[in-house]
Amino acid sequence: MKKSLILIIILLLLLAVGCSGKPVSGSTGTSTGTAVTLTTVKLPVGYIPNVQFAPLYVAIEKGYYRDVGINLNLDYSMENDNAVLLGNNNVQFAILSGEQVLLARDKQMPLVYVMDWYQQYPVGIVSKKSTNITSVADLKGKKIGIPGLYGASYIGAVAMLQSAGLKESDVTLDSIGYNQVAVLMADRDDAVVIYVANEPVQLAAQGVAINLLKASDSINLVGNGLVTNEKTLNENPQLVKAMITATLKGIQYTIDHPDDAFEISKKYVENLGTTDAAIQKQVLLNSIAEWETDNPGYSNPQAWVNMEGVLTGMKLVTGQGDVALSYTNGLLP
Repeated sequence: MKKSLILIIILLLLLAVGCSGKPVSGSTGTSTGTAVTLTTVKLPVGYIPNVQFAPLYVAIEKGYYRDVGINLNLDYSMENDNAVLLGNNNVQFAILSGEQVLLARDKQMPLVYVMDWYQQYPVGIVSKKSTNITSVADLKGKKIGIPGLYGASYIGAVAMLQSAGLKESDVTLDSIGYNQVAVLMADRDDAVVIYVANEPVQLAAQGVAINLLKASDSINLVGNGLVTNEKTLNENPQLVKAMITATLKGIQYTIDHPDDAFEISKKYVENLGTTDAAIQKQVLLNSIAEWETDNPGYSNPQAWVNMEGVLTGMKLVTGQGDVALSYTNGLLP
């Protein structure tokens, strides 16, 4: 009798363990307690670990990607041409700006921009107040430092010049790498092309009085956003929707809780809490100002037309493609 009772107890214990609800191998639990199988996604971001990627760090730490079935791995390989990788389907997503999408599509790489992150094109031109450059027209004849004749900095600077009726030949563009603050401080150039959220904060911290001209004040262009390719969009639209949903949640949380987002970012950005923490916190706040919108993720059609016009004027694209195929708002939550 005792032996039978012991066997019954053992069977009940085994049954309880088997029904405990723990995720099976290869799965994970969501915030609702449901077990889901995760799809690993590598996301190239085109830069080093930085507080400006706080929404991605937040979405990882808060489980927003996990809740929609995604295991997100961030890729900081700056030497990679992420548009080419995406166009060849070596990756399924990347963080890219609008001009990269149009340049890729002009080379028959079927990229599609699916979620607008930066509501304002983040490029600007900054100068010391003593140079008295208060408008884009004042740049005529000036020497302007720029990381190089490529990328968003180059496109943004030329777009600003075009908005004031100026050409590249009306200024001297000086390729200086990413040394804008040092170059301006040393008066090597009259002005420098910068990212609005970053270098102005560093200059202000050094007590420099500046004039800042923003590209977004001159023309509406397409900034950084989430980009996929036509193959992924056609074959796995649910994965694309999941990426959009989780990323937008991370952006909104960062906007609503910047202090917590900054703390979370310390896990991902080396020395963030010890090296110029006040400056980096302000960089985050300035970045948030570039993200805020009443229509999260929405891509402005006119901004795409403007971007194509700038690139066509620079003879970087033929302008013969259908710009409407470059983006979609159809998968937003």
